[in-house]
Amino acid sequence: MVDLVDAVEGIVHEPTQVRDDGRVDLTVAEVYEVVSPGRVDFGGGELAPADLAPHDRVRRDEADDYAWWHLGAGTYLVEYNESLSGEAVLQPRVEVVERGGTHPTLRVDELPRVPLTVAGAGLRLKQNARASTLRPA
Repeated sequence: MVDLVDAVEGIVHEPTQVRDDGRVDLTVAEVYEVVSPGRVDFGGGELAPADLAPHDRVRRDEADDYAWWHLGAGTYLVEYNESLSGEAVLQPRVEVVERGGTHPTLRVDELPRVPLTVAGAGLRLKQNARASTLRPA
């Protein structure tokens, strides 16, 4: 079993992100919108990435260090501050799910951008928010 603390780099605030049971919360570095489609084919010869654009951020107060993403209903791609060098299970935090956001639970050995789906009323997500959790595979 991988010790996740040793397998995760770029932790923003270890006392908050690392749990007693060995799980590690991940923080949001960027939220992207898909602005034009990518391509996926059978053999990979026509594989092409989607075009992405960073979603706008809003500061609640000019003196704030961090801004908020005001996400409407839809699907976005989330990029984390952290990176992973080991196998783990990535899942959404309950705090996100209970507020209308979710992403797939994935078995990963590195951290891809993850599709975050937001329900009809939208979601406010602060820069560096703990949105996902890694647990041992």
